[in-house]
Amino acid sequence: MFANNGIECIAPTEALRRQQGGAILIDVREDDERAAGKPAGAIGVPLGELAERIQAIVPNRATSIALSCAHGQRSLYAAAVLHQLGYERLASVDGGFVRWAAEGLPVERGALDADAAERYSRHLLLPEVGVAGQQRLMQAHVALVGAGGLGSPAGLYLAAAGVGTLTLIDDDKVEKSNLQRQVLHADARVGLPKTESARIALNALNPGVRIEMRRARLRAANVERLIRDHDVVIDGADNFPTRYLLDAACRRLRIPLVYGAVHRFTGQVSVFDARDAASPCYRCLFPEPPAAADAPNCAEAGVLGVLPGIIGLLQTNEAIKLLLGIGQSLVGRLLCFDALAASFRELKLPRDPRCPGCGAGADFHGYADIEQVCSAH
Repeated sequence: MFANNGIECIAPTEALRRQQGGAILIDVREDDERAAGKPAGAIGVPLGELAERIQAIVPNRATSIALSCAHGQRSLYAAAVLHQLGYERLASVDGGFVRWAAEGLPVERGALDADAAERYSRHLLLPEVGVAGQQRLMQAHVALVGAGGLGSPAGLYLAAAGVGTLTLIDDDKVEKSNLQRQVLHADARVGLPKTESARIALNALNPGVRIEMRRARLRAANVERLIRDHDVVIDGADNFPTRYLLDAACRRLRIPLVYGAVHRFTGQVSVFDARDAASPCYRCLFPEPPAAADAPNCAEAGVLGVLPGIIGLLQTNEAIKLLLGIGQSLVGRLLCFDALAASFRELKLPRDPRCPGCGAGADFHGYADIEQVCSAH
């Protein structure tokens, strides 16, 4: 059978027979479409790249070539393009990969299964992410310290992005006063541990993400055990003792720490990455713990409900960039947001050579629970 443009249309079974006889089968769908699978042995070349790449793939213009797409339309156009380039023995697979798979012909499984290929299709369209980047996200382990105001947007968007394993670390229960800003939780789950409530919400959004729950408060005795073997740690804590512990442990374990904090109508975000010799640490920003009276938490000072959402999303953006190795991270920069003015301000945050945490003269004498230190200052 021949199409209107004179290109031969063949059934998938005939395409397979010709392929077994030495013909080249080319799948001209986009990379994200082929992520779920393609005809076995087919060479994947997106239609837009075909004219540029065909000479390297099939240097002999007398070679028999069968072209396939999803349903058989793009492959006809691809055959016409190759005909203009001087290729003589061309055929388009009628019904494309859909018919090929429906007829039970050999299929080569893609890098992603069908669910992942559809779920993350908008990521796959981004050259900076693509199939390889999505696979990195799906293999990543992220620790989320705190399943509250900052942890809610971070958890939701990390799960939506397909981060493979999320470890939720929180010892609190859901209270009604949380619901004004902690959107992971729901009225029906008041009284549940936040880790369990968060797991329910995150698995409802993306069942493919593995949720590990650690119902515990970070202490000197457990901090390394809780965050070890993670690719990124997101600081969703609401107190200085936890932040100092996290900072020390992430430095020693060389895990990037994405810092975020909110207070009333303002918030700030940065990245402390011990793998980068130029990166500051949390103690470059706050060398010593403040007195408890100088550092009220949300329960004492209040916070605009939407503010943790904004800051938590900025933290998530930094975490995803770190996992993918793209963009410019906030290492060495402190991004400050004023909700009332709807304005951002960026401050340089260089490494302090005299920092008690990462400076040249800093000595590590073990982890310490510093609640008493905070209240004693």
